[in-house]
Amino acid sequence: MTDKKKPEVWLRGPLDGVLPILQPVAHALLQAREEINELMTAFPEELLWEKPAGMASPGFHLQHLTGVLDRLFTYAREETLTPRQLDYLANEGKGSINLNTMLSNFNNQVDKAIKQLIETDETILTEVRGVGRAQIPSTVIGLLVHAAEHTMRHTGQLLVTVNWLKAGN
Repeated sequence: MTDKKKPEVWLRGPLDGVLPILQPVAHALLQAREEINELMTAFPEELLWEKPAGMASPGFHLQHLTGVLDRLFTYAREETLTPRQLDYLANEGKGSINLNTMLSNFNNQVDKAIKQLIETDETILTEVRGVGRAQIPSTVIGLLVHAAEHTMRHTGQLLVTVNWLKAGN
């Protein structure tokens, strides 16, 4: 029996409505979503907050992936973080949310990010935005690319941690 897996998202062609320059951002976010949802299928809930060798738990990665996308895309819109977002940040890594809720939250955040990419005007990509309380300068495209890169970095860390935990190490 041959593996009928789809090609990676970036090989499936452009995403309708997303500027060509932002296609890699959209592709990375959608790829991460597919990989994370597949990876977490049937993952034992009791291992969600385990920290093997002191590494971040799968639950932390799932919460952080959602939160960081929300925060970076907020900065790209030139908005400040809300009290809700700051509270979410303060609670990342705390084991009070179940796996299905975290996956749903992440999937919804990717949907919001893709919608924002579709609505992004090419003329603002090089505009500077302030990041965080210190208002460290970044461009809009810098924020969007970093959101994709950071998402893929945590997706890789999640993959290693989950596979380590599943193997019983």
